Amino acid sequence: MALLIWHRARQVRDLIRRDGIIRTLGMIWQRMRHGPGQWRLQDVLAHYDFVRPGILKLQPGRIESNSLVWFVPDFNIGSGGHLNIFRTIWYLEKMGYTSNIVIVRPVMHQDSETARADIIEHFFPLRASVYMGLAHVPPSEFAVATSWETAYPVRALAGPVRKLYFVQDYEPYFYSVGTESVLAENTYRFGFFGITAGEWLAKKLAQEYGMHTHAVGFGVELDRYRRLPRREPGIRRVFFYARPPTPRRAFELGLLVLNEVARRRPDTQFVLAGWDTSSYQIPFPHLACGTVVLDDLPDLYSQCDVALVLSLTNLSLLPLELMACGCAVVSNRGECVQWLLTDEVAVLTLASPDALADAVCDLLDDDERRQALTERAEVFARSQTWDVVARAFERGLHAARKEG
Repeated sequence: MALLIWHRARQVRDLIRRDGIIRTLGMIWQRMRHGPGQWRLQDVLAHYDFVRPGILKLQPGRIESNSLVWFVPDFNIGSGGHLNIFRTIWYLEKMGYTSNIVIVRPVMHQDSETARADIIEHFFPLRASVYMGLAHVPPSEFAVATSWETAYPVRALAGPVRKLYFVQDYEPYFYSVGTESVLAENTYRFGFFGITAGEWLAKKLAQEYGMHTHAVGFGVELDRYRRLPRREPGIRRVFFYARPPTPRRAFELGLLVLNEVARRRPDTQFVLAGWDTSSYQIPFPHLACGTVVLDDLPDLYSQCDVALVLSLTNLSLLPLELMACGCAVVSNRGECVQWLLTDEVAVLTLASPDALADAVCDLLDDDERRQALTERAEVFARSQTWDVVARAFERGLHAARKEG
C-alpha cells in the first residue's frame, strides 16, 4: 500500500509539472467521479501542439527600439525562474526598456488581468502588459524565449524581430531520457542568441550547440538579505534547501547527509525549507518550514551556522542569499556550481553522503574556520548586485544586435 501511495504521489507530481495544477486537479476530480474506466485518454498530439504552432505574426504597429516581448510559461506564486524573469524586466524598465509578457500556455491563470495582478503583488510592480496565449503578440524589437516550451513559438514568429533565449538552466537534465529531454535539447539548435544565467551555461551551449551566448551572473537583494542578530548562538543549526519535486536539488541525497550528521552530532538542530516535507518520514528531529515568504528568509538563514545546498544542474540563488546572511554554505563540486562558488567562499566536495557530511561536521566543529569563511563569503555575496546583472543583460542585448 505504501509503495502504491508513493507511486501515485509521483504520478500527480509529474502531471502537475506537465499540465499545471488546475488541469491536474480536473483530471483527479474526473477520475474520482467516474472511476478508472472513465479516465480521459491521453491526447499526446494536443499536449505537444506547441511544438508546431504554425507561423505566428506580430500584431501590426510600429516596432519601437529597446522593446521586448517575453514568452513565459504560466506560473505559480513563488516560482524562482519567474522571479528572475520578472526581476530582469523590472530592472530593464527602470533603464528605459519597454516589455510585454506573453503567457504561452495558460494553465494557472484564466485571464491577463489576474496574471498581471499576481505579478505585481507577488513579484515586481511591472508596467508590462500581459497577453494570454499566442493570438496577440505585440510588435517588439526582441522576442525572448524563457524556457524550452516557449522557444517553439518564438521560433515560429515571422517578421522583423530579433530572437533571444534567456537560459537559466540546462533543461534537458530536468527529464529522464525521452521525448521532453530531446525536445528541450533541440531548442538550443534554433539559432537564437542566448543570454545565460552564468558562465557554465554560456560555455556549454556555445561548445555543444554552436550558440552565440552572453553570460550574466547572479545577484543578491541587499536590502533584504543581510546578517541579523543570532538569538541562540550556543545551538548549532544546519539549514537544508529541501525541494522534493525538484530532482536537481537532490532532496534524497540531502536527507542521507543530514541523517549522518545527526548520527555524528546528535545535538545539532536541523531546519528544512523550500517545500512541504510533511509526507516524508524524516527520522531525526527537525523544523520543517515548508515554503517561507521572502521577508522571513533573512532571519531564518541568520539563525543557522551551516547550509547544505545541492545543485546537480545550475546553481540556485540560495548560496549567495545565505552568504549575505552570514551562513556558511556547503555544496557539491561541479562546473555547474564552480562557475560562481569557489573554495574561498564555500565548502565544496564530492556529491556523496559521507563527503558532504564530513564537510558539514567539520564546519560545525571549527568555529574559527567557519567564522572566517562566513566573513569572506558575506563580502563576496554583497558584491553581487542585481543592477550589475541588469547592465550585463543590456550588454547581451547590444551583442544580439551586432549578431544581426
